[in-house]
Amino acid sequence: MVREFKLPDVGEGVAEGEIVSWLVETGDAVEEDQAVAEVETDKAVVEVPSPVNGSVKEILAEEGEMVPVGNVIITFAVEGEDDDPGATSQEEPAESRTDTATETDPDADGAESEASAAGTGTGQDGEASTADGRVFAAPSARRLAREQGIDIATVEGSGPGGRVSEHDVRAAAEGGASGTGGATGDDGTGGEDVTSAVSDVSDETGTAAETGGAAAGAGETSAAQASAPSGANRDRTLAAPATRRLAEEAGVDIDDVPTDEERDGEAFVSPEAVEAYAEAQQEAQAADTAAVAAGESGAQEERIPYRGMRRTIGQQMEASKFTAPHVTHHDEVDVTELVETRGELKAVAAERGISLSYMPFIMKACVAALREFPMVNAMLDEEAEEIVQKKYYNVGVATATDAGLMVPVVDDAGDKSLLQLASEMNELVEKARERSIAREEMQGGTFTITNVGAIGGEYATPIVNHPEVAILALGAIKEKPRVVDGDVVPRHVMTVSLSFDHRVLDGAIAAQFTNRVEEYLEHPNRLLLE
Repeated sequence: MVREFKLPDVGEGVAEGEIVSWLVETGDAVEEDQAVAEVETDKAVVEVPSPVNGSVKEILAEEGEMVPVGNVIITFAVEGEDDDPGATSQEEPAESRTDTATETDPDADGAESEASAAGTGTGQDGEASTADGRVFAAPSARRLAREQGIDIATVEGSGPGGRVSEHDVRAAAEGGASGTGGATGDDGTGGEDVTSAVSDVSDETGTAAETGGAAAGAGETSAAQASAPSGANRDRTLAAPATRRLAEEAGVDIDDVPTDEERDGEAFVSPEAVEAYAEAQQEAQAADTAAVAAGESGAQEERIPYRGMRRTIGQQMEASKFTAPHVTHHDEVDVTELVETRGELKAVAAERGISLSYMPFIMKACVAALREFPMVNAMLDEEAEEIVQKKYYNVGVATATDAGLMVPVVDDAGDKSLLQLASEMNELVEKARERSIAREEMQGGTFTITNVGAIGGEYATPIVNHPEVAILALGAIKEKPRVVDGDVVPRHVMTVSLSFDHRVLDGAIAAQFTNRVEEYLEHPNRLLLE
């Protein structure tokens, strides 16, 4: 008997995952709970275990492929039982359902996700879940549409199969703000103001990058575009399982394969059509390669998939940037006494097996200042239209990893000693760099610190870790001349940059908070009272 195995939800809210590597091959014997694949979600790389004892019958997803949760990625022949025709016949409806895997996009609200998961097992359910009128869009695009008060069904998608992207939503929002009468949300109260503000920011920042990327892409594919056949770009395609596999092996989207054949009123693609389309694509790519070799495309480029952690970081930064009006306050602080204090305590900490950096001192200084200025340790509940001041102090520490920026959170930092903070922070940072950190260990932060000085920078304009309202960036500690008691002397000076959400914090509070942090860092012995 053949057992299908669907990509499980390997984390809260995860809609899809990238197959990083297969740990088994077709024909391999497997045991229950044996890891068969590594899957990277937007949070971490996890191992996916086999649910049964048996052998690998077929691997249905390629390494590097993004697979929606609920899609079948591998089948097993259950140990001790032979494949039977009946099992194969049951697979046919699921394989030949008309919605392709790449189109099945679980919705953030969960309704479509449930339908997708149910439909994977039976073709009929899959048909029902993709009834006409369904909108294909990433959860981030749906969320943005809700935030903008736009009915996503009215947004014209520019992606494959009409998939709606965040860019499409913003374009619709911009059109609504300008009063063109295009696709707009039905919330005509405060939503229009928000829409307008977001559009302006997009024009200043994101659009330039998008334009640059589009220009680069156009340059790279200009030769191929001249000879490549245009894709059909359909929403739905009928094809036999073998044809779908052929298309996957050839690296073409079956919905782009041109065809005149139809079955039950739907486009039907044959193996011959796939082969012809793939061959044409290969010829176009060869022509493009030749053009590059001849110097027609200028500098060489490398394209890296925008997926997993990198994409999550980008989405978080984008959401924060387009949600909160950011302002950054810069200053310098004389940390000569802090350097001396840390030098004295470092050896003591080392005897206890703890590496003592400056960060625990800064965490304690920030917590002490947060107690005095609770608005900095707050969030804006936009739906309730309330500012939530938090009476606990969970401090995030931005950490550079091979996968990108991660923010482990030290919970209840206000209740811990210097060495406790150092020990816990070191452990979390190490786990983040090894990508073994749990999702929960990066959630619940109320304030974030990032240390750009560790790399050599001084000032920065860090993006607030939304929904927090402030983030402190630390610059490098350098010796600089300062006037002390009328004499110019060398002092250790560190720069600080506080970015904050101007909806919640005024510049005066941000400056006062920063001043208080600086006082603690200039006189670290005052932290003994905290």
